[in-house]
This record gives sequence, C-alpha cells and structure tokens, in this order.
Amino acid sequence: MRPNLRHLQCFREIVRLGSLSAAGRAMHMSQPAVTQALTGLETHFGARLLTRASSGVTPTPEGEMCLVRVERALNQLREALLDTRGAERSDATRLVRSGQLDALSAVVEFGNFSGAAKAQRTSQSNVHRSARALERTLGLPLFEKTSFGVTPTREAERLARSVRLAFSELSQAHAEIRALQGMDSGRTVLAALPLARSYLVPAALLEFSQANPRHGVEIIDGTYAHLLAGLRSGESDVLIGALRDPLPAPDVVQEHLFDDPLAIIARARHPLAGKRPTAASLRKYEWIAPRRGSPLRAHFDALLASKGMELPDPALECNSLAAARAFLLESDRLMLLSAHQIHYEMAAGLLVALPHPSGHVMRPIGLTLRRNWRPTAVQERLLTVLRRVARAAAASHARDKSG
Repeated sequence: MRPNLRHLQCFREIVRLGSLSAAGRAMHMSQPAVTQALTGLETHFGARLLTRASSGVTPTPEGEMCLVRVERALNQLREALLDTRGAERSDATRLVRSGQLDALSAVVEFGNFSGAAKAQRTSQSNVHRSARALERTLGLPLFEKTSFGVTPTREAERLARSVRLAFSELSQAHAEIRALQGMDSGRTVLAALPLARSYLVPAALLEFSQANPRHGVEIIDGTYAHLLAGLRSGESDVLIGALRDPLPAPDVVQEHLFDDPLAIIARARHPLAGKRPTAASLRKYEWIAPRRGSPLRAHFDALLASKGMELPDPALECNSLAAARAFLLESDRLMLLSAHQIHYEMAAGLLVALPHPSGHVMRPIGLTLRRNWRPTAVQERLLTVLRRVARAAAASHARDKSG
C-alpha cells in the first residue's frame, strides 16, 4: 500500500515545526489525526521516525533518512502537478490522494480501466471513480475515447511517469531504513543491453552479491527504446550498454565506462579464422546484420560502405546473441560484434574474433541514469563494482592486444 500523501505532508511539517500540535495547525488537522498519521507512517516504514522530548520532537536516524526521500517525492509530485495545472495553485499535492494517483498509474500502464482494475484487484468502477476524481481535481482531460476504448492521454502518461518516480523515492526510503536496521537492503533493477548481459553484469553481480547478499538485483532486457522508457519512468534504476550520441533524453545522464573494440566474429573453423580479413575475402561470405537504428548498425553500415559491400535484400538482422551464436556456429556467416560479448564462446574454442579491417574501431560503453536519481548506499556500492569490473575488462583486453 502507498502511504497517504497527507500523512507524508504532515510528517514533513512535524519535523519542520518540531511539534505535533504546530503541524496540526499548519495542516488543519486535529492532534489525534496528526498522531494517527505519524503512527501510520511508522507502521509503513517499520521504524520510529521521531523522538519526543519536552523541548519538542526530532527525527530519529531512520526519520532523517525518510525525510530526505519524502521531500524528494513530494517535490516531484508538486512540480508534476503544477506543470499539469499551471502555476496558479501551489497546493496541488494537498488536493489529490494516493489512491487517485495509483489508479492513474495503473490505467496508463495497462492502457485501459479493465486491465488496471485486474492489476489492482478491485472493481473497474473503483478505478474509474478514482481516476475521474483526479481528472476533475486537475481540471483537464486525462482520458479520451478512441476506437480502442477509453485510453490515457499523453498528459496522463507524463503525469503517471512522475508519479512512479515519486513513489519510487518512498521505496528507496524503506530500503534505506531496513538496511540501517541490519535487515534486507532493497533491490536494484538493471536494464542491460547485449554486451552488458553477456559478460559485464554477470561478472559484477557475482562480486557484489558476495558482499551484499541481502540486496536483490533484477536484470531485464529488451530494445534500447523500451529499456530507456523504463529507466525514465522508474521501472529500472540503471541502464548499461552502448552510449548514445546525442543524449537520448534531457532527464538522463550518461557515464562513460570504457571503449569497446569491435571485431569480425566467426566460427572457430571458419576459412578466415586466424587470418587478417581483407575486403575481397569479406565479400565472399554472408553476414548477420545488427538491428537497424543501433550504434552497432551504424558501425556495420560504415564497414560495408568502406569495403564496397552491400547487404542482400532482405538481410538477416539479429539482435539476439543466442540466435546469432547459432547462426555463426552452423554456417560461415560473419558478424560485426564486440569480442567481450563472446568472451565465453572464445574461451570454449567455439568462436573467434578477427581484427576489424579498418583498424581499431570503438564504441563507447557506459551507464545511463536518471538525472535526479539518488541511489541508496548499497546501490552506490553496486555502481562502484560495475565501474571497477568495466575498467578491469578494458585493461585485460588492452593487455591481450599488446601481447
């Protein structure tokens, strides 16, 4: 269950004013209601948030952690609601309810009221009532009738993304408090592109999990566009893989980890194995092309153009390493790829990496993060391990090349 927004605002006022009664006056709440709000939050977060004394109330260590996240969550909601309503009202967060925002998020996620109701295990009328109440409060349409039924507007989608990001701050608070108590320390969702999934992320997680066994990590995959959208909406915390130029969105930042050298990949018994490929030799074989629109496809197209080669139409395009491995092992096809991505296949003697005919051709690999994301201490340790493993992989490859 989401904590009550009014209770979160009340907690913030208690800490700011140092008094339950003063917070009650500021929030137009009775003292019993303020006490009930505080009790509800302490139950939700599983910790005492305030210490009471004759001089007033002060936050506990858990309360201080919680306050930082509550402030971030409320500020995000306030900015999102003001953007939606316009700047004429400064108390927008006091007008909406957590249940209304949950209903909005569910309708946006599932695209309709019936799917949202099933996900929330409630009736469609309840979801409809909450969502429509939010629409009336904000004074603008959040849903429209289409040939597919009632669907959320773009304004609703934008607001729902902000809502998910705000509520993720409260999940972070819960994780930080439990870590402080010596219990489990939350979870991280890693969105991993093919290179990261094949070697970098597994190697980093093996090291990280030994030192942080109580922290859950989920790895998800998909197309870059899908993973980027999930990162921006708070469905994942970190996107790792090939960086984009220009920056794909204003609300994310990219951190360069290393430059990944590209090579021509073939089966170990390929006629070109052990040789330096030339334009003439490369023209003899069929290729597996990367997905259109990806940075790797741009490098691939440049390779073909520089050697006067053309892809057959239609071409065999593949973004799945598992499928590409099967194609490579069962034929003389070639593929432009990173040697890091076939680390284990090379170690097993199944595939080989031939030098790129144009010399050292690199693509930047790194992390993509939400611009205003604040990782927990444990998540920061995970990022540190990812950075160290990436540097080690790059250094190892450089030694192999020089040797």
